[in-house]
Amino acid sequence: MLEKIRWLKQEKNAVIIVHNYQRPEIQDIADFVGDSFALSQQAALTDADVILFCGVDFMAESAAILSPDKTVLIPDVDAQCPMAAMITREALITMKQRHPDAGVVCYVNTSAPVKAESDICCTSANAVEVVESLDYDEVIFVPDKNLARYAARFTKKTIIPWDGYCPTHHQILPRDILDAKEKHPGAEVLVHPECRPGVIDLADSAQSTEGMVRHARSSHSNEFIIGTESGMIHRLEKEFPTKKFYAVSDYTICPAMKMVTLPDVVRSLENLKHVVTIPDAVQERAKRALDRMLQVGATR
Repeated sequence: MLEKIRWLKQEKNAVIIVHNYQRPEIQDIADFVGDSFALSQQAALTDADVILFCGVDFMAESAAILSPDKTVLIPDVDAQCPMAAMITREALITMKQRHPDAGVVCYVNTSAPVKAESDICCTSANAVEVVESLDYDEVIFVPDKNLARYAARFTKKTIIPWDGYCPTHHQILPRDILDAKEKHPGAEVLVHPECRPGVIDLADSAQSTEGMVRHARSSHSNEFIIGTESGMIHRLEKEFPTKKFYAVSDYTICPAMKMVTLPDVVRSLENLKHVVTIPDAVQERAKRALDRMLQVGATR
């Protein structure tokens, strides 16, 4: 299968981009592994005709928004982010009507129609800077209430959070951090900003997945407790083989992120399925929200 994937990739002039949370064998066939939006940016800069995005639905949509002249494929159309599904375009419009004086920040972990109804997008790394960039005293933040609460720590603006969350990060509890610290007393604790506030309070640092990579590279520590989806461990172990990484618990697994398999990749490249398409009107408005984010600064 690996040989066939290499051959198909060359035949189709395809680039394979893979999110940090994917299965280890999927990460190992990637041209690029990383954060969702950064991957879309990297793929847009290549001369590939086809982008195969091994991730979940909203990630492939972002790639399609940034690369309208390329064919963007998602190997499994059922790989849908549960948090992104917690907010719809219609629900956001209703919320905007309730708070007419508020700006709207949407996490990149949202559908294209939701991005199109937002003033600006953000990533987990730049949420605070994005909120601060708006000329509004009130900010609607969708869909992740935990990331909204994290951003609220660093701004005087009133943040109005949508009641959504990442099931994988939200199920990490403070006691999981305390248990992991007891097992690995010398380890640094790195958690994702999508975690509950009480979890973040117990961590040494809250970081995006790419931030975790940078932190592990620069830190003098040799052991780390990782409070994010378990797929991140594989990348960290590959990049830093002399350091040790421990998942904060046994259940930090996102089922949607584990749906893509090697046979799915083969079928997707063979048949050029499943193509991600976005209506022009939605694409234009969603890209505007993404472009505004890029004007603010770093996304990783």
